[in-house]
Amino acid sequence: MKILMVLTSHDRMGDTGNPTGFWLEEFVAPYYVFKDAGADVTLASPKGGQPPIDPTSTQPDALTDETRRFDGDDEAKAQLANTHSLDTMRADDFDAIFYPGGHGPLWDLTDDRHSQQLIHDFLAARKPVAAVCHAPAVLVHAQGVDGQSVVKGHRVTGFSNSEEEAVGLTNVVPLLVENALKDKGGHYERSATDFEAYQLRDGLLITGQNPASSAPTAKLLLNALTE
Repeated sequence: MKILMVLTSHDRMGDTGNPTGFWLEEFVAPYYVFKDAGADVTLASPKGGQPPIDPTSTQPDALTDETRRFDGDDEAKAQLANTHSLDTMRADDFDAIFYPGGHGPLWDLTDDRHSQQLIHDFLAARKPVAAVCHAPAVLVHAQGVDGQSVVKGHRVTGFSNSEEEAVGLTNVVPLLVENALKDKGGHYERSATDFEAYQLRDGLLITGQNPASSAPTAKLLLNALTE
């Protein structure tokens, strides 16, 4: 079982000058779900090398058992520091692809042509594609074999408008994930309460709403691979 995880290379929150990147827990929780299941995990990012970690996700109130496990895992940290360049990745070499969130993907991965081609190729090969929190935005411009957005007509979730408002970044981000998914014809669903875990699978598309959904979304992907 070979899984490709794609992380952002973008490190600035729009014009604010504040740092951003990927959300640590949204990477490490799925990473260990996959590794503990015996999967071979490959990491990639648009620029390769060390992807930026959102410093907010390393604050004490954001830490989890998985982030503490990662802190003591020299092998995993070395792998993260040396991600492959995204343009060298091929869907033929993997069984599934997973995108961790954080705000960074909104600026680079959403419009990345290599990412869009990978998503197209995975789906065309009947291989699952998963994304969590802000990362479902990477799906909106990716096209299926029918030339339409891959989310069109599918049940999907992602960071909600009210959650973005709660973190005070509605007017900073280049797009709102909920709106973008709806605009491309996705049937958006969400939890009853902000920041409550919510994840779903519709065919080959697997999406999670927020950080609490990261491990459950990874488990849905594993289920899709082991059916």
